[in-house]
Amino acid sequence: MNSFILFAKPFAVNLLILVPFIVFLCWRKRGLNLSKSTLVFLTLFGIAFGFAEAATIIYLRVPTELLPGYMGDFSALASKAGEIHAQAELVDKLPPGLYALEFTRESLTMLMLISIAMLSSKLWPERFSAFLWTFAIWDISYYVILWLFIRWPSSLLDYDFLFLVPVPWYAQVWYPLLVSMLTLLAIIALLRSRPCP
Repeated sequence: MNSFILFAKPFAVNLLILVPFIVFLCWRKRGLNLSKSTLVFLTLFGIAFGFAEAATIIYLRVPTELLPGYMGDFSALASKAGEIHAQAELVDKLPPGLYALEFTRESLTMLMLISIAMLSSKLWPERFSAFLWTFAIWDISYYVILWLFIRWPSSLLDYDFLFLVPVPWYAQVWYPLLVSMLTLLAIIALLRSRPCP
């Protein structure tokens, strides 16, 4: 079993834990004006996008044999997925062409999340909150779906590379899940604190 590691790499990634608190402090008096239906559709988009992301990662790593211990068909993958470790090493093993493809895919993922947020409201606080909401749902869904299909992560202490943009980010799985959960809680609190018209 992996031991608990407090800090993500590079160190600036650790500052993401402040985002939910900063958003809450900045907008607590104003509140947020996102409708329930908007949040439902942002949630559905985030879950669907999390599934697409998880499937993409599985498809990318299986043929390139970047899932340690996996050789064979998809059912063998599910039985060996508990052995997946040292995710940070996978970035170094990607061929240059696949690295460029993955870097571009992640950049466009952010563009899609920003686009859906821009369509959700005309006001910037709501747009930013919609982006954070969808990002958090997407991130949580990604790990849940990976676990359901290949039983990874086997623990919240498993190490993962989170993004390649602009440089590779690494952390144990608990860290992005904590940031995502805190983000959802901050936005829910802001929705409840909206002043009456």
